[in-house]
Amino acid sequence: SSNTSAIDLPRTRWRCASSLNRRPRQTSHTVVTGVAGSGKSSLIRGHLPAVRPDAVMLDQSPVRGSRRSSPATFTGMLDPIRTLFARTTGAPAALFSPNSDGACPECQGAGVIFTDLAFMDGVTTVCEVCRGRRFKDEAQRHLVRGRSIADVFELSVAEALEFFTEKAIRAVLLRLSDVGLDYLTLGQTLTTLSGGERQRLKLASELVVGGKLYVLDEPTTGLHLADVEHLIALLHRLVDEGNTLIVIEHNLDVVAAADWVIDLGPGAGHDGGRVVFEGTPAALAADGSTYTGEYLARYLTD
Repeated sequence: SSNTSAIDLPRTRWRCASSLNRRPRQTSHTVVTGVAGSGKSSLIRGHLPAVRPDAVMLDQSPVRGSRRSSPATFTGMLDPIRTLFARTTGAPAALFSPNSDGACPECQGAGVIFTDLAFMDGVTTVCEVCRGRRFKDEAQRHLVRGRSIADVFELSVAEALEFFTEKAIRAVLLRLSDVGLDYLTLGQTLTTLSGGERQRLKLASELVVGGKLYVLDEPTTGLHLADVEHLIALLHRLVDEGNTLIVIEHNLDVVAAADWVIDLGPGAGHDGGRVVFEGTPAALAADGSTYTGEYLARYLTD
């Protein structure tokens, strides 16, 4: 990646000093690392949008949508699924949405009944009419390849990949699988997802072929070691497709897999906010003068 160009962040009063570049590299995988509180997010999230307003920021904040939202609705996959059911059965497409004409009249398509207890936490119970399936009986009577729309909502991403042959639907399913979410069901409510799952769902919904700048804020949070390997493979593939990645992360697997590292420190709070190293992971480990470099050197020799 030595021939890649750089993204110049604006000169600010931030204490990282003008003598250092602080320049994430384009069409590469740059990791911004450092101890907790060293200013990683302040540098990238605070200053990058000024020079790259097109940057796609992906963090673990709650996904926008109601408590009836699901991976199928959030990614837009429900639209081609509804179209498929409508074309196959002759029924109107609106009948195959739990947020429209197909909704169970008792729970309004939520699958559960919410009871407000005023000064106590509310109570959630499974809807007795639709038995938690969200759709009214009329919608569930129409089948595509032996499955109703309610059956489809209960499929995992991996199972849906075996069921659907339609290109538009499979494209979304493959993106969900790529980010390690093949175990989610299509109709799972977004409020049940962890922070890491929400971030990966956002990434899947934003993935395009080439030309984008993605900022991921600690994407390994909550991931198993095997999932981290899957994530790193995805990051490499995104770069190979012409995208630029800036990953705010302290996981040493991700740091070691980067093309370029910006290490902030030397400490946290008042002792942080300075770029203490820029270069390749190998050079950071060889330098060994920062906390990250010290631990990375140990990690690479183990």
